[in-house]
Order: sequence, then structure tokens, then C-alpha cells
Amino acid sequence: MESANWAWGLLLIALTIAVHAAGIVLSGLALVAIRHRLEARRLPRRQAIATLICLVSAAGVVLAVLHGMEAGIWAAAYVWLGAIASPADAILYSVDSMSTRGASGLMLAAPWRMMGALESVDGMLLFGISTAYIFTILQVSWQTLAERR
Repeated sequence: MESANWAWGLLLIALTIAVHAAGIVLSGLALVAIRHRLEARRLPRRQAIATLICLVSAAGVVLAVLHGMEAGIWAAAYVWLGAIASPADAILYSVDSMSTRGASGLMLAAPWRMMGALESVDGMLLFGISTAYIFTILQVSWQTLAERR
């Protein structure tokens, strides 16, 4: 059963990272298009600041939705494999595990416990990617604002 944990865990890690990458690429393309339009309009500095705050906030919402979808993928796998019986418990366990909080009090069925640890590894990777993405947006936004001086 240990090899099944690893096989399912690695498959889910690959799938959720692919979902995350697709979401970030699509979000990034949208942000680049918006940035180009903003640069062409030459908004006043205050308006540019407000717009960039909205863009960073929108990126944060997109990332939160992506993390929710990815937790849902893990939760669906837990229910399908019989690791957790209730879909509500599965999503709570998944969000808790993915965020590495670990305080829900829920446990996977004994044969599937390694998957919880693998989901935590996945969560760290996904949150790291999200952090890097937001940092990049802020870095580019800061440069855009600095050029407006």
C-alpha cells in the first residue's frame, strides 16, 4: 500500500502543479495585456497606483481560487480512494493539509496517511510558486511606478 500512496501522491502533485502553472500563465498573459494598455494610456500616478493595487488583488484572488481547486482535486482523490468518507471532511482535511496547518483533527484511513504528508509537500510547492508569482507582479509594478516619476 505504501507504493500506492507514493504513486497517487506524485500523480496528484504533478496534476496540481500543472493546474497551477496553467492558471498562472493565463493570469500572467492577462496581466501583461492590461499592463500594456495602461502604459499606452499614461494614467496619472495616483490612478496607476490604484490600478496596480487592483491588479495585485485580482492576482491574489486567482491564486486563492487555484489553491481551492487543487485542494478539491486532492479531496476528490481521498473520497474516491476511500481514505476519507465524507466530501466535506475531505475538503477540510485537504485545505488543512495543503496549508500545512494540520489542526483539523481529521485523519486519513491508515493505509493512505502518507498521502497527507505528500499533500503538504505539494502545498509548500504551490504556495512557493504563488509567492514567486506575486513577488514578480510587485517587482514589475514597482518598476512601472518608478518610471512614472
